[in-house]
Amino acid sequence: EDEEDDEEEDEDPPLCISDNNRMFSWESLKAVFHGHKLDWMKSARLGHDAPNSEVVPLADPKRKRVLDFALAQRPLLTAVHEASQGYADIADALVIYIEEAHPSDGWISSDAPYQIRQHRSLEERLSAARLMAWEAPGCAIVADSMENSSNSALYIVQDGKVVYQGGRGPEGYRISELRHWLDQYRKRLRDAVIRV
Repeated sequence: EDEEDDEEEDEDPPLCISDNNRMFSWESLKAVFHGHKLDWMKSARLGHDAPNSEVVPLADPKRKRVLDFALAQRPLLTAVHEASQGYADIADALVIYIEEAHPSDGWISSDAPYQIRQHRSLEERLSAARLMAWEAPGCAIVADSMENSSNSALYIVQDGKVVYQGGRGPEGYRISELRHWLDQYRKRLRDAVIRV
């Protein structure tokens, strides 16, 4: 059992501080304050109706809403791509590309795979989101609107309600918790089939 716990901990993103010489810069303090403001203002709450914010699909600039991607009673993960792998049989995933966390013209991170400036237009945001699509083939990816109405955390929505709510990344992402919820859901489905 201890080995299983170690494996779960390994899948959660490590909390590491790169560029610690920029840790207490004006840009970093603004970014941290902005993150706390987003947490305070977020509309998604565990057990409540799921927010149905506008998003923009990469292939079609016609706006949709998050819950347009929810199918029947299946859980919808608004998550990072890695969190949804292995659960396509029981859940659907939607990756929402939000504002850039470490823009090249803000609190820059030298270990970021791409240097992307703060999005000044929807087209810039869609272009950045397309980079993500190359790294997550087959996954539904949309961009948040320029009003930044999508919440930036791990969620599972089912029947219009938030049934799992994670925290903001990177320290709030607990992929192991999300997978545990999905494993328990899969078990409940199997148990229901066996009882019938």
